[in-house]
Amino acid sequence: MTHDGDWKMADDGAESDQHHPLILERVEKDTENNWRTAVSHRLKKHCSCTSKKAKSKILGFVPILKWLPRYQIRDWLLGDAMSGVIVGILLVPQSIAYSLLASQDPIYGLYTSFFASIIYAFLGTSRHISVGIFGVLCLLVGQVVDRELALAGYLTESSSSGNISGVLLAGQVNGSFGVECDRSCYAITVGATVTFTAGVYQVLMGIFQVGFVSVYLSDSLLSGFATGASLTILTSQFKYLLGLKIPRAQGWFTLFKTWYSLFANLGNTNICDLVTSLVCLVVLIPTKELNDRFKSKLKAPIPFELFVVIIATLASHFGRFNEDYGSGVSGDIPTGFLPPKMPLWSLIPNVAVDAFSIAIVGFAMTVSLSEMFAKKHGYKVDANQEMYAIGFCNILPSFFRCFVTSAALTKTLVKESTGCQTQVSGLISALVLLLVLLVIAPLFYSLQKCVLAVIIVVNLRGALQKFKDIPRMWRVNRVDTSIWLITMATSALVNTELGLLIGALVSAFCVLGRTQQAQVLELGRATNREHYEDLSSYRGLQKRPGVAVFRYDAPIYYANQSLFKKSLYRCVGLDPVKEKARRVKFERKKSKQLDDVTAVPEDNEAAGKEDGEPNATVTLMLDEKSASRLHSLVIDCSAILFLDTAGVNALKEVRKDYGELAVRVVLAQCNTSVLDALERGGYYPDIKEGDGEGSKMIFFTIEDAVHYVQSLSAPNGSYDTKC
Repeated sequence: MTHDGDWKMADDGAESDQHHPLILERVEKDTENNWRTAVSHRLKKHCSCTSKKAKSKILGFVPILKWLPRYQIRDWLLGDAMSGVIVGILLVPQSIAYSLLASQDPIYGLYTSFFASIIYAFLGTSRHISVGIFGVLCLLVGQVVDRELALAGYLTESSSSGNISGVLLAGQVNGSFGVECDRSCYAITVGATVTFTAGVYQVLMGIFQVGFVSVYLSDSLLSGFATGASLTILTSQFKYLLGLKIPRAQGWFTLFKTWYSLFANLGNTNICDLVTSLVCLVVLIPTKELNDRFKSKLKAPIPFELFVVIIATLASHFGRFNEDYGSGVSGDIPTGFLPPKMPLWSLIPNVAVDAFSIAIVGFAMTVSLSEMFAKKHGYKVDANQEMYAIGFCNILPSFFRCFVTSAALTKTLVKESTGCQTQVSGLISALVLLLVLLVIAPLFYSLQKCVLAVIIVVNLRGALQKFKDIPRMWRVNRVDTSIWLITMATSALVNTELGLLIGALVSAFCVLGRTQQAQVLELGRATNREHYEDLSSYRGLQKRPGVAVFRYDAPIYYANQSLFKKSLYRCVGLDPVKEKARRVKFERKKSKQLDDVTAVPEDNEAAGKEDGEPNATVTLMLDEKSASRLHSLVIDCSAILFLDTAGVNALKEVRKDYGELAVRVVLAQCNTSVLDALERGGYYPDIKEGDGEGSKMIFFTIEDAVHYVQSLSAPNGSYDTKC
């Protein structure tokens, strides 16, 4: 079939008369006009302003204005109220506990959960996810905070009071020499600055419509990263479980550094904290398992964490654990809200790189969870709007001394299982937190830090249980499991942020590696259908005499074009480059023999010719035998998604090299992208120059290509070798 839709066959043989090829005509596209139309459409879409468009933009940016007027009070309010109250109760102990992980005072964790719940309810598109404190992000923030505290002169947690040099240096960093800033003040300043910077990154990604980046963070990568970070979190909490006052390790290999410090200071263990930790673990682990086992029968999970916090606080207060045994406690937790405060602008260059990785992790977790629950309940979420929502959940609260937030799986599962229908449940959770902030917070003064550490450790069960799934994951997909293991090991053993980067790079190289490992397959025809499949995978397939059909299951581009040619030559069993070199060598040898023959006496010339002629005849017979054995190659391009310039050149080289050996090469089942790449790369003009009739052969089925090359093969083996 020609490029404009006309079929061209060589001879009117009986076989060609019986076969009816598939004929399709390409739609001619005006590229220049299409480009102008697209640009004009985009300009009108983004630069025009009408009342209808303005309303749509406002409703899209603040989704609560769209769904709240249609709120079904009778059907939804009870479920939202129940889930909101339960999640709010769970958030109280977890917010206080994860503040410890982020190196912040407990009040700031309550602030963070409160503001995040309200802002996401207004800006988020998911009905079910719970946005607030997330353990992995708290770990990342805590690492940055501890690093900056050490640089500012706050060496250990015990220096939070009375460290004059630290106060002075912090004052110099802030640029306000008359204002003192103790350790707690500077810690939340660093945390808020990181949060502000991460939020700006997320909003900018939303503005530039790069919400698609989440698809490049695979489930195995995120799961491995979360598990590796969980190991780091678990290790970081042992000092609180043992009541040790040691600084958090910084830099790479923090896991090993932390364990070394723990063993070095094991003799300083606080017995009161150790006993309290063991008692809380013995209580919380079985009760958590009971909640998980009977979650289908329970209308709501029992808040054992809150019960443990209340009982432990009472025991610590009346037992005077802090005064008599030196046990670390939460300390003063003020009521109400502090006035807004600007981030520390001079600190942004120091935390910009850390904030970027935090922004990516927070957005990826939020989008993956929102899409998962949206798919489960039959609605859609906007990835770019989620970027805006989580970005403003970080930017606005950063002025009120909060740290980074994202969606959290555990609380989202609780929220969904307790009847959540909309983000009204998030507003109700915020009311529960507001009650704690205004009235109840000071009552947690005597709550031991080891109890908070136990809550964190118990909540890591889900991530740590992934290790039990490794054999199953390995059986399902070894590549994904390898990505999981590499990401987990790097995050846990080397560096948390580096684990995310290494995981992304390994995932990308695995995709590239699969294109490099693709092999050319020889195809055979089914006996009763015009269908071709891999000869090595299916029985009963037939090969056409003189024609070999091959398929390459990958795009052909600069990184694998040489591998494609090697694989094709190996599968065909005839390397044209080596064959040409062999023939050139044979011709030289033959020419040398002829020169030697001319040098002999004239009376021996006839004998020499008689000796040489049979050799020439034998060589001709071998060539004719080779030609009768294989005269055409058909390459099935259905699995070739795209070609770049190197890919087009590779196909041109294959056609040229085999053409010099009188073997015709034709392409079949090319998609339109491949056809356009061949056209732009000059594949067809070469055909036009060589073919006196100027045809461009395009085959939409393998069978059409096979019939065509067979029709060109004459009984004596002579045919036009130019395709």
